[in-house]
Amino acid sequence: AEGWLRPLGYVAEADLPMIYAGAAVFAYPSLYEGFGLPPLEAMAGGVPVVLSNRSCLPEVCGDVPIYVDPDDPASMSRALERALTDEAWRAAAARTGIEHARGFTWE
Repeated sequence: AEGWLRPLGYVAEADLPMIYAGAAVFAYPSLYEGFGLPPLEAMAGGVPVVLSNRSCLPEVCGDVPIYVDPDDPASMSRALERALTDEAWRAAAARTGIEHARGFTWE
């Protein structure tokens, strides 16, 4: 409502690193996910992540993100507030997210 949140829609792959680098938090309330590459890309860039507790996301992303029920807007709101204001968690999530994402390569 304040205008600072902007849904981006489709973003070209070449632009993703710049988008991730400028993000305060990466929110991904997916109801179904085939693997979880977008959250791993965000974590690789040191971006704190808020994720759905569904599908493969907890298995792929481990204990780094804050998990939410994607069908519960209040849960998402609380998680986003924490992700944006808890500086200790943000620093830890950035550090451990980078480490966790290193375990996933195309090889």
